[in-house]
This record gives sequence, C-alpha cells and structure tokens, in this order.
Amino acid sequence: MRTVTYGGANTLDNYIARSDGSFDWILESGEAMVHLADYWKTIDTIVMGRKTYEVSLKHDPNGGAYPGVTNYVFSKTLPPGPIKGGEITNADVVDFVRELKAKPGKGIFLMGGGELARPVLEAGLVDELNLCIQPLLLGSGVPLFHPMKRQMDLELKECKAFQNGCVMVTYRVTH
Repeated sequence: MRTVTYGGANTLDNYIARSDGSFDWILESGEAMVHLADYWKTIDTIVMGRKTYEVSLKHDPNGGAYPGVTNYVFSKTLPPGPIKGGEITNADVVDFVRELKAKPGKGIFLMGGGELARPVLEAGLVDELNLCIQPLLLGSGVPLFHPMKRQMDLELKECKAFQNGCVMVTYRVTH
C-alpha cells in the first residue's frame, strides 16, 4: 500500500504561511534541498486544496501544478476538470485518498494547510508527517493543523538539524 505523507515547511508555532498566503519567511538551505530532492523521488502524486493551488499559480504562471507527478486539486468552488499535470476534483478527499492508497504507485504527498489535511488525518490515512521546522514564530497565519476530534500518536523516525537553524523531522503515525 502507498504511503501518504503530510507536511512541508512550518514555523515553530505551526504556521505554513502568513495570513495572506505568503511564505517569504522560509529559509533557503542546500541541506533542505537535498532532503527534498531525495523525498521527491519517492512520490508520484500530490494532493492539495484550492488555496494551495492558487498560491502555487501565483508563483508559477505556467500552470501551478508540480512537474513529474500527478496533481489533484480539491475544490468546492472551481469546476472539476483537467489542469496541466493533473485535475481539479470536487470528490470527497477521504474517499479519494483511500482509493489512491489502494492503487499501485509511489508515495502520495498531502500538501498545504490543515483544512484539507484534517479529514485525511482523522480518517487514519496519513502514514507520516515530514516537517521542516523554521526557527521563527509568525504569531498568526495559515495553520499546519486544525483542531481534530482525536489524538494521533507519533513515533520519531528521523530528525536532522540544519546549519541555518531549521530542523527536519519525520514522524510515523502510530495512531
């Protein structure tokens, strides 16, 4: 069965973007880029919400989808249909991810904010959390996690401190 990973760069107070969606606070790091390149080889699918997709469109006017992988954008407001590198869907994200996990393929990256991730986490479909914790507190913004109905237990799989003060942690979800 395929592995679903949720995460990305976040602040110590668990925000993934400023309130306006900007992420200019993310520190550049060669060490993080090596880690990301290695991780990218393990996935073939990205699942994201509309807001994350719209932020990526601002930074990539050529389509907003990530190259080399299949991109699924979940939206209640955009019309379903093909996009460059994938498709927009209004399907139930839990059912969709459950079906994706059962199909052959590489890993699945659940990208973006906690609004889309919450039901997938609560359904027990996320296998790992992969976080690049940045050494700052934003105080407000787009949260990595939203309140959930249950506790999730985690086991530390890997932890690396980078020279720029960032810490890359990978947790296995043990439920």
